[in-house]
Amino acid sequence: MSLTNQQKKEWAKLIFFNENVTQKEIAERVGVTPKTMCNWIEEGHWDKLKSSVIVTKSEELSRIYMQINEINTAIFSREKGQRFSTTKEADILAKLTASARNLETETSAAEAIDVFKKFLNWLRLVDLDKAKDLVILQDAFIKTLINK
Repeated sequence: MSLTNQQKKEWAKLIFFNENVTQKEIAERVGVTPKTMCNWIEEGHWDKLKSSVIVTKSEELSRIYMQINEINTAIFSREKGQRFSTTKEADILAKLTASARNLETETSAAEAIDVFKKFLNWLRLVDLDKAKDLVILQDAFIKTLINK
């Protein structure tokens, strides 16, 4: 299975942000030259993005639930008999709930890489050769996620 250049770039970016490996290793894993990898990093300002605050899935879920709670608190603070959402509040609650559901059930390539990274760090300590073999399988799996 071959990837488009755009898919390779997305995959490289995921690895760049989620793993502590060299640009050369990323280039080898995604099948591009080190120069291409360097160009992608410079053009996309990946270094700056990586150093900025990255919101994790759990942090984003927490923010969504806090917003839902804020709206519900405002609704329940109204007089008895007036404790219902306005059309606008109902719409916002529906959108926030849908966003939370999507975040809770969706597994992205970035999340898969995060789990693989943690497992590989452990496996490297236990059996370095198996860890090297697993990286090949991991990369094949990530390609399938990107191709979806």
